Amino acid sequence: MEHLLELLIFRYGYVGLMLALALGIVGIPVPDEALLTYSGFLVNNGTLHMVWVMLCAFIGAAAGITASYGIGIRFGLPFLLKFGPKLHMSPAKIERAQGWMNKYGNFLLFAGFFVPGLRHMTAYMAGMSRLKLRTFMLYSYAGALIWSTLFIYVGYVLGERWLTVKHYVHHYGSAFIIYGAIAVLALISWRVLRSMRKVKT
Repeated sequence: MEHLLELLIFRYGYVGLMLALALGIVGIPVPDEALLTYSGFLVNNGTLHMVWVMLCAFIGAAAGITASYGIGIRFGLPFLLKFGPKLHMSPAKIERAQGWMNKYGNFLLFAGFFVPGLRHMTAYMAGMSRLKLRTFMLYSYAGALIWSTLFIYVGYVLGERWLTVKHYVHHYGSAFIIYGAIAVLALISWRVLRSMRKVKT
């Protein structure tokens, strides 16, 4: 996998990152978290620039989830039931995602990014339910921004140990991502608050 990511980034650069994430969100099997974390590692060693990585990652994730939303509006549930299995979305997963969407509503568009498999379906569900575009953008784009930034930052901090994330995501799934997200966000908040205190003093 590492060689595949290297090929993708070094051959296509920032555009490759953006397109891969967009396709990954739509449902094509792309190792999204690994790609983001690896990009953070490349920022760490000076190969890529942090601002461009964050911008392209956000645009890619936002484009992918918006495309899924549009497909949901245009083609609805029949499309998802027909082509979902080809995108690793079984009827059981679709039914489960519908139940979660009905229970947790718009917030799932945000939180769904942190649950592998779920983020591929929430936008389809939002489109099928005719959720207003403004509401969709508010929740889903916020999720895309925080999710992509989080894993880029983790890769940047871990450096050459970035593959650790792949190992834990594979073995512990969404629980690792959720608790890891909380921990990293807490760390970022602590650093920001500490910087603000230093400025005041």
